Amino acid sequence: MKTTISIPDELYRRVKAKSALLGRRVRDVTIELYERWLAEGAPVSSTQSAEQWLEEWLRLGQETLGESPAGPTATEILARDRRRLDPR
Repeated sequence: MKTTISIPDELYRRVKAKSALLGRRVRDVTIELYERWLAEGAPVSSTQSAEQWLEEWLRLGQETLGESPAGPTATEILARDRRRLDPR
């Protein structure tokens, strides 16, 4: 499909120059960028409630914590170091 888009001249010149240095066509670079953008996934719906957003973030946090290595947490390490450095 062919389409026409309007981009700033300076931006196009920079893209054209870098593409030429890399031996690529602007068309190929553009297609690659569209594909990367689409691969990122859909953004969070703007109709999502604050509660839904928070629940999703908490779920992601728990998922991330489940993948963390065993051992002291950063908070525990900092508390231990503070006790070590505090004058007695």
